[in-house]
Amino acid sequence: MPLEFIPENLDFDVTFEPTRVADKKYVIDNNTGEPIAIVGKDFTCASHGDFFRDVMSNVTDNLTEKETNGAIISWRDAHSNGWAMMDMTLPNMKHKIVTPKHETEIAQRIIALHGVDGTCSNTVLFGAIDFFCTNGMIRGEHDKVSRKNTSGFDLDHFIQNLGKANADFAKYHKQMQSWANKALFFGDVKPMLESLLKSDKTAEKMMLLYEQEANVRGHNAWALYSAFTNYATYADERNGFKLRNTGGDTQAKSMFQREAKVSQWIESKQFKELIAA
Repeated sequence: MPLEFIPENLDFDVTFEPTRVADKKYVIDNNTGEPIAIVGKDFTCASHGDFFRDVMSNVTDNLTEKETNGAIISWRDAHSNGWAMMDMTLPNMKHKIVTPKHETEIAQRIIALHGVDGTCSNTVLFGAIDFFCTNGMIRGEHDKVSRKNTSGFDLDHFIQNLGKANADFAKYHKQMQSWANKALFFGDVKPMLESLLKSDKTAEKMMLLYEQEANVRGHNAWALYSAFTNYATYADERNGFKLRNTGGDTQAKSMFQREAKVSQWIESKQFKELIAA
């Protein structure tokens, strides 16, 4: 799949039409002529196609052909195509994570978010994918480029972040490997989860996920992190964390929000204290 490919349902121009409310306007999908959302009168945005092509062209311009060769791109959408996410995996940018029980590879991941409906800022994040279980990971607030639609997207900032993504990914791998080397005691994990998740029931379900991961990876911080990313990747009977049916086409967005939540968990005081003990 060429890097400039955009799914047909997301590759549309956007126009605006007035509503009966003076400070509001409709966002119109020019392909269908249908309204997508109602936004404030000052709202502006690029089309999904323009935004994602800018991101992808800067990936190819600033990484080597070897690094981008074989790129795997998946797409998610929500809110009648008003919200979109591009998830790019670069399988040639990879590192091994090794424990006494298990070995896997993680690969560089670039996630781009764009909204023409006012529901999100233009955002690009850097992360990784675990090839063993296809769990996705994002690296936290410090590895994010974000700008509201009303003020445009800072591509120069994105290029700077992309330019150092390779070095940052090597540091990220070292952190993951240190977690793989960090043994955890069963009796310490559960109270940490109860404090972090603020729900005994949720902590119990996460503890079951940790036990499953520990059976494969060993009782270590990497297994705990893998339990977190399992929660963020699946929403069915595999992990007991089903999504509630809200009646809208929002599952893709909800799953990304789980990934964002995991990035906050690993930056939490509770998780850091457990790792440092």
